[in-house]
Amino acid sequence: MGEAVKPVASAVETIPGMPPVPDAHNIYSEASGPDKISPAIAQDPERIYVPNLRGNSVSVIDPKTYKVVDTFPVGRSPQHVVPSWDLRTLWVTNNSEGHTDGSLTPIDPHTGKPGKAVAVDDPYNMYFTPDGQNAIVVAEAHRRLDFRDPHTMALKGSVEAPLCEGINHAAFSADGRYAIFTCEFGRYLAKVDTVNRKLLGMLKLSKGGMPQDVLAAPDGHKFYVADMHADGVFIIDGDSFKETGFIPTGLGTHGLYPSRDAKLLYVANRGSHMVHGPRHSKGSVSVVDVATDKVLKTWPIPGGGSPDMGNVSADGKTLWLSGRFDDVVYAIDTQTGAMKSIPVGAEPHGLTVWPQPGRYSIGHTGIMR
Repeated sequence: MGEAVKPVASAVETIPGMPPVPDAHNIYSEASGPDKISPAIAQDPERIYVPNLRGNSVSVIDPKTYKVVDTFPVGRSPQHVVPSWDLRTLWVTNNSEGHTDGSLTPIDPHTGKPGKAVAVDDPYNMYFTPDGQNAIVVAEAHRRLDFRDPHTMALKGSVEAPLCEGINHAAFSADGRYAIFTCEFGRYLAKVDTVNRKLLGMLKLSKGGMPQDVLAAPDGHKFYVADMHADGVFIIDGDSFKETGFIPTGLGTHGLYPSRDAKLLYVANRGSHMVHGPRHSKGSVSVVDVATDKVLKTWPIPGGGSPDMGNVSADGKTLWLSGRFDDVVYAIDTQTGAMKSIPVGAEPHGLTVWPQPGRYSIGHTGIMR
């Protein structure tokens, strides 16, 4: 008997206007390495853009020298630096915690300099529908998603999610038809129809109660959800919207990032169950094998720390994460786990690495496809 022939995956039927999915087994195939960097951004300087939440500023790191080369003021409470769908703008989401003067500060990645801020209500985080037609501003305090023009940020419509207290992170299905959002303070997940702009359902997690980052697996049907109280990652079947498994990782599980070949999942464990944790906590990074959903290794932060949000370098060799309560950024060697620590501003949060490979960004800190 010869070897069984593997069936050829059928093409993914995407929403209108969304770029095709070349590999149904790996929605990240077009973001796999430096050779996939778009010519439009290939000349952009290599930089790490770090929003300092309590510093109301952005620190800019040169990844070659591991030094801060610029710092500039932005709006109040900058949470994330979000690459736009067309890769031409990096948006700083200033949600102005406890105030009403939220804004988005555009950064020109060609020059690394900020432009004039746009007034936007409560932009905790931001995503883009995979067809590029909408920016989705995650209005955390209002339990609401605001669909906006991706360039002018003019409001087009909203989706209310009244049970989703602390709505904040999202991941999209392979075909772009739905997204799953986490509800940080409610133990729930929300499933949203991104085409018809409506709430499809809510799912209560079986334990924990503080879901954070969420990432679609390479097949675009399975989803990983970090939970800071459960100290691990829930596995969700997105199509049926059911919990199917759990991966214990470390204390205060928070951020999720795929390796460039999409075979590994880097999990940032913030080291504390608290929203405002102490310095030098028991922070670590777990490396999960996507094929088996098993933890291969865990790298503790030397001397303690608070790894939070970030991304992987274009060549996949360095994982960049903010050290949320230690006012530093970690540059982590993805082969050895060796770490460098770079001082930045007060309470660094959702940093992005630029440029990144991929045809387009669906938001957050640069989830590229």
